[in-house]
Amino acid sequence: MKANKILFGLFAALTLSSCSDDFLEVTSPTDTFIEEYYTTKTSLDEALVAAYAPLHWYDYGSTYQYNALNFISEFMSDDMYPNGSSNTDQPMLQLMFNYSCTPIVCLTGVWSDSYSGVKRSNDVIKYADWVEQAGNISANEKADYVAQARLLRVFYYLQLWKFYGNIPCYFENLASPYIEEQLTADAVYAKVIAELEDIISSCPLQNDYPAEEKGHVTKPLAYMIYAEMVMIQNDNTRYNKALGFMQELISSGRYSLTPNFQDIWEESSEWNAESIWEINYFDDNSVRGWGNQLGAGGCVFPRLHGPRSWKANAGDPFEDVDAGWGFSAIPLHSVASFEEGDLRKEFSAFDLNAHGTSDDPGWMSTGYCLYKYMCRKSNNKDQKADADLGFNNNLRVYRYPEVLLNAAELLLKTGGSGASAAQYVNEVRARAGLGALSSVSEDDILNERRHEFMGEGKRYFDLVRTGKAASVLTPSNDSGGYRTKGWSEAVRYLPIPQDNIDAAQGTLKQNGSY
Repeated sequence: MKANKILFGLFAALTLSSCSDDFLEVTSPTDTFIEEYYTTKTSLDEALVAAYAPLHWYDYGSTYQYNALNFISEFMSDDMYPNGSSNTDQPMLQLMFNYSCTPIVCLTGVWSDSYSGVKRSNDVIKYADWVEQAGNISANEKADYVAQARLLRVFYYLQLWKFYGNIPCYFENLASPYIEEQLTADAVYAKVIAELEDIISSCPLQNDYPAEEKGHVTKPLAYMIYAEMVMIQNDNTRYNKALGFMQELISSGRYSLTPNFQDIWEESSEWNAESIWEINYFDDNSVRGWGNQLGAGGCVFPRLHGPRSWKANAGDPFEDVDAGWGFSAIPLHSVASFEEGDLRKEFSAFDLNAHGTSDDPGWMSTGYCLYKYMCRKSNNKDQKADADLGFNNNLRVYRYPEVLLNAAELLLKTGGSGASAAQYVNEVRARAGLGALSSVSEDDILNERRHEFMGEGKRYFDLVRTGKAASVLTPSNDSGGYRTKGWSEAVRYLPIPQDNIDAAQGTLKQNGSY
């Protein structure tokens, strides 16, 4: 049984009327008053699983949008085209590529699902008090539940802050009329980073979990979120602390690079030696379907970005690759950006014409698509519902190479030498088959990040935080000629969905120029 099946099995029990024997059956909280129901450890377990559940929706969630965290921001970068059948296929994705979303046609799923996660995390913290008062958990047990809920809440706010910037940010659920003050992006950062610092210093987060429990939030995850937020914010008052966290992970000996870059994306490499944290998905007995998109099971992003109408050549090593919907064309300028001999190239930008044929590759097709999370037949079987939503591909949120490259960049930012920083970078380059550098600059590290994490949702935020977005994300730099509008600070954040603006009764101000 795959480890994540335990966690999402309980989630399925909470959302389905009938389940297999693998799933824990529970009584609905609606059968009794909520204050009476949430007084046992079992009920608190249910609440905690419910707080984890929105992580599972970050590919296709409550608003019926394709919003996979691993590549929606890539469409706003210079390394991925939305492609599809035409420029009206999945309009939200096409508009994101051209910085032309509207408050009506925009990314609503990340907003809705993240706030659902915030609400559920807040619930756990409140219910933990009730269960402790009832005498059904110890103080140490309560601290563990609260620690997980608080870090989950930070992760949800991280997504809201990165994509929308200026948001309501609260640590207790709202009462009627459910309106909260909107904070600036800087104020959100200050509030969330302070919360994260308190979590790291005072909460009993575990460094790791047994195989059957992987997927729980951990202290290394907290460190990675911390470094990401500090670097996006360019907060030089916290660079030293972030560097210390990265160096602690490096010196811990818990992590190492997977020798073969290609292997990272295989099912057998889920939770491998370089995995810091993943969001779990599974295909066996997956109940997730088009009528139950919030159900437990697999993911949709392999089908979403797999090559359109494509079939591998007979006898090709990639015969297991299945056709998809084509939303991950890699621009030719991105393909050409790899150094000669970079072993990551083939397994980032997959050469479709070298391995098969397609009679309808899509309107932005370049002949290359994202290899990572490839649409594989062997990762899509034995579901109880719809196969398109049932792929067995964990989302690799943070990998050890990011620890190394974060450490290199933070070392430079805190006065370290380029030669010292190069030691971290060269470990990543060696796995890619590239020669060692004697010294590195921040631009060198940015370039290394581009090729290590292509298609993983890092590039756009890297360009913005380093001040390069305005000069890089322009129509003239698009080799395909599809980008007609350049990036500006006014479109740094996505528009807040209009229905939320309306519901806020004038307390939410729209972002930027939308």
